[in-house]
Amino acid sequence: MIEIRLPDGKALDVPAGSTVLEVAERIGAGLARAALAGRIDGELVDLRTTIESNAAIEIVTSRNPEGGEVIRHSAEHVMADAVKRLHPNVQIDVGRTDHSEKFQYDFLVENPFTPADLEQIEKEMQKILAEKCPFTRRVVTRDEARALFSEMGEELKVSRLDDIPEDAEISVYEHGQFTDLCRGPHVQRTDQIGAFKLTETAGAYWRGDESNPMLQRIYGTAFANKKELKAHLQAVEEARQRDHRRVGQDLELFFIDPLSPGSPFYLPKGMILYNGLIDFIRSLYPAYGYDEVMTPQVFRTEIYKTSGHYQLFRDDMFLMQGDEDEELGLKPMNCPGHCVVFASRKRSYRELPLRLAEFSRLHRNERSGTLTGLSRVRSMAQDDAHVFCEPEHVDQELDRFFEMTDEVYRALEIEGFEVAVSTQPSEFVGDPADWKLAEQTLVGAVERAGFQHAIKPGDGAFYGPKVECDFRDVLGRAWTLSTLQIDVAMPERFGLRYIGRDGNPHRPAMLHRAILGSLERFIALYTEMKGADFPFWLAPEQAVVLPITEKHLDYARGVGKALTDAGLRARVDDRNEKLGFKIREAELCKIPLMLVVGDQERADGTVTPRWRHGASGKAGATPVPALVEALAQDVDNRRTPRISQ
Repeated sequence: MIEIRLPDGKALDVPAGSTVLEVAERIGAGLARAALAGRIDGELVDLRTTIESNAAIEIVTSRNPEGGEVIRHSAEHVMADAVKRLHPNVQIDVGRTDHSEKFQYDFLVENPFTPADLEQIEKEMQKILAEKCPFTRRVVTRDEARALFSEMGEELKVSRLDDIPEDAEISVYEHGQFTDLCRGPHVQRTDQIGAFKLTETAGAYWRGDESNPMLQRIYGTAFANKKELKAHLQAVEEARQRDHRRVGQDLELFFIDPLSPGSPFYLPKGMILYNGLIDFIRSLYPAYGYDEVMTPQVFRTEIYKTSGHYQLFRDDMFLMQGDEDEELGLKPMNCPGHCVVFASRKRSYRELPLRLAEFSRLHRNERSGTLTGLSRVRSMAQDDAHVFCEPEHVDQELDRFFEMTDEVYRALEIEGFEVAVSTQPSEFVGDPADWKLAEQTLVGAVERAGFQHAIKPGDGAFYGPKVECDFRDVLGRAWTLSTLQIDVAMPERFGLRYIGRDGNPHRPAMLHRAILGSLERFIALYTEMKGADFPFWLAPEQAVVLPITEKHLDYARGVGKALTDAGLRARVDDRNEKLGFKIREAELCKIPLMLVVGDQERADGTVTPRWRHGASGKAGATPVPALVEALAQDVDNRRTPRISQ
């Protein structure tokens, strides 16, 4: 007998070799019927997995986030089964490894799939669900798997066997007449896939190599019931409407062109947004004690060998040949260069903390298949900084980071982020004892700042643990923006020293910090988060003056000049269109403030403000000088205009 510990603290004695499903049956028949998967000592496993020793067990149902992933993974197999039934000669490649929101399979077929094909496949999937076929798991040898899929004519699958490590267990899953190579886990029966939708098709080269055949990929999603599916599809549509790639082009902020994959073209309005963010962060530097530097764009790769990036990051760098036997690399990050700045002359404890900030461009050779608008690019800038300080001052520097981050988030009207501490990864440099101390130090700083936090085991950078501030998009996906890291490796690898109070050389502590993170990723997520409704002080177009008729044009132009003379970004809509049309277009352009002028405004020297986010959408008539002064002050202070309240 072995002891099973349940999440509520209770314990069960069961025979060794019992399956997770049998444990669920011991707990209750209802739980067993609802069970989709399990966790053994925290690891997600199939219900058919046997338990051989004492363990903590959790039964996963559709109420758990992991339950949805198991449902989508299982729907993936049902989709492949349906395609195989309709197209018996199809070859099936592989599905997704991430089922957090969707599933997919790649197929080698004669003709691309059409929307009509997707409808037919969905109907066939419904039949399979109605069959209530049980999923079964079978462990096979490599030779058995090779013989099985060779007999089925699945040549792509036979090739995939070579990707499985020699010492790894090989399992196949079956439901009905369908069999596939898979690690699982899967639901008990096909009818536990409550609702699904095939969403789109796309072409994908086999193994991502353009010299290989083009496969046809089908995407879909699935949930425990129709209500959850409907809510997800609505969120997907909202995400589509907010997609920064679409919004950026519609509002003439930026665009991506195939001529330069992963490198955005910023348009004039986009540059206002881009520079506005940089200027904002720069404006905080005097108060927080940062000095700005600029380091070279091209380095000899020796610097990255010293830092450790070359050994672990080489494939993601743009490398080039210089003189004979000289290898150069475009700068992918700022930290090695800042170490060189610190080491450029003798340092004293009197000039510490030394806080170096930089906005220069960085380049990383991201794979073309991973590039996504501004969210994942090859060319970027970061609001990057590195703090060199005495070890005993690390805590206060960490606290300053949270103070500065809070000030930035309040000005940008950002809320709802999650904080986590990422710990030592499998590949790291430095002393494990230093890692442990650094992790404890970061946890203490997070707690002092008043945040509840999660731990992300093994997600730290290779040179140190880090704090991550994650934001979720409309689909619930987490994206990391602000980061704070303690470097346990580079100060020693670069031989950094300062002369301490005792007159002896000492190694400085080194912190990495970014509040916005990558400006490109921040702009992408912030655009989607806000729906491009940026704060007034940051909006590329802050105000538009709307004359009711042509006879009000001269007065409108005077109002526009008063605004622009005060440094505000304003224009006059002088087109011969109806006022309602102009207002609707200004709304679509996300202009925060519309200033309507007619006979009464001209006579009184006023304007009638109309705010996109006012309680009623309108405010009373306001004298022009008072409005301009109030708006200019609020822009200078980066706050929501008081006059809009």
